[in-house]
Amino acid sequence: MLACALPDEAPFARVNTIRPAAVESNWTSMKMPDGGRTAFASISYLMAYDDDWGFGPGVYGAAKGNYGGIFTVGFTGQRRWRLTGNTHLAASLYVGAGGGVSSQQLRFGGGLMLRPEISLRTEVGRWYSGIGISQIRFPSGNVRSGTGLSFTLGRAMDFASFSPDDAGLPGRAGRRTGLGFDEITLTGGFEKPRSSARDRSGNPRTAKVGKAGAELRQYIAEGSWWGVEASGAAKGGADGYMEVLGQIGQDWAVFGTPRLRVGGQLGAGLGGGGNLDTGNGWLLRAGPTLRWITPWGPSLRLDAGYTHAPSGAYGGTFVRAALSMPLDRTPTLIADDPGGTVRAQQLGASVLHLPRVRFKDGRREAVTHLAVSMSREFSPRWYGTAQAGSAAAGSAGAYSFGLFGAGVQSDPLSPSWGRMRVGVEWLVGAAGGGGVAVGGGAVTQAEVWAQWQLAERLRLRAGVGEFRTLRHRQQSTPLTHLSLSYAFGTLQR
Repeated sequence: MLACALPDEAPFARVNTIRPAAVESNWTSMKMPDGGRTAFASISYLMAYDDDWGFGPGVYGAAKGNYGGIFTVGFTGQRRWRLTGNTHLAASLYVGAGGGVSSQQLRFGGGLMLRPEISLRTEVGRWYSGIGISQIRFPSGNVRSGTGLSFTLGRAMDFASFSPDDAGLPGRAGRRTGLGFDEITLTGGFEKPRSSARDRSGNPRTAKVGKAGAELRQYIAEGSWWGVEASGAAKGGADGYMEVLGQIGQDWAVFGTPRLRVGGQLGAGLGGGGNLDTGNGWLLRAGPTLRWITPWGPSLRLDAGYTHAPSGAYGGTFVRAALSMPLDRTPTLIADDPGGTVRAQQLGASVLHLPRVRFKDGRREAVTHLAVSMSREFSPRWYGTAQAGSAAAGSAGAYSFGLFGAGVQSDPLSPSWGRMRVGVEWLVGAAGGGGVAVGGGAVTQAEVWAQWQLAERLRLRAGVGEFRTLRHRQQSTPLTHLSLSYAFGTLQR
């Protein structure tokens, strides 16, 4: 643990820890049970727990062959051994859930995916690359690979944070804190497929697709950014469609005010599902953007453009509205930093059990979800939250969901109760796939919960609630939710 030095007399909370972190991607080829060949591409964020162990969330998606739409979301645990000054050996285990493009020959079972790997990496500055052996398995289905080669590319980073116990205090930091993003955005809009678009059976697919999603963005200079976006179908009969893209963009001030800005953005990533023919899954996206930075902090944005699947029969024009909430900003020297307020944030692994899920064929069965969950306080009482996950047990393999919303919480109770908090939250989003009945894909979830502080940065939470579709009342089931999360303080400037 490293401390960031500030003068003792400064009335500000200090950065409490700076841990190593990394953004890591890999490429794993495999043969599918129906005889076709594909490859899984991934992106993961790993944070060091100590000098040897790291953990973090990640997403895998099919990126080769005619399997666009296979996605899993989960967590990776990794152990590293230092061999020389610029090489290390890594053993990893990814545990996730998801699936897609199911058939009689291609079954993902309950959706649980395991991917062990051993790899040797070489470092050049903050970048590293490696080659290893790995295996992909869906234990309750028939999708599994042999042991084969995998390739890794990563970049070392730092994870700087305040103690979560400093929440609400003024703070300063000469660097970004937490996950390092400057804002989080909620998006919603429509995509109109081109006249030649087809579904996976070759039939015309021209109905509008309503989408809901979220993105994280970091500004590298005024008006210049990079980020990650994810969204899913929420209307239009394409439930189960999901996309994850990286993006870059630039905008410029207009009419003499830096708050109103016009520019453009480019995106590339993976998408598919919902019977949309995206071929091997790769998507390209480009278009103009209009952004208004309000005097109160949040930003309103209008995006438009074109989405194209190079190897598939899908593409179309889109328009979407976006609401962005600030998380941080480009760092300045501490002497020039006016400071901000420390807010608690949590990143965790969630298991949700839904005992009465309705399927499209009319049956009801229990389904268990595995999800990545994230929350951030806006004030001591209010917080924003998001979940992304997939079915991991039951018979709904290939079912996935993404939810975002807000909640209200109590102050910590007596220490004799483990500084327990109680709260309630409401989320909305998109879901589909795996034969689950979700109408057009728009869903909602409400929950009451209790949380215990196990250690300074470790939280255990249990909750009960209800999951249902927003329209048509096609789905309604109670749920129980158990999560374990890592808490840290970030600076809201």
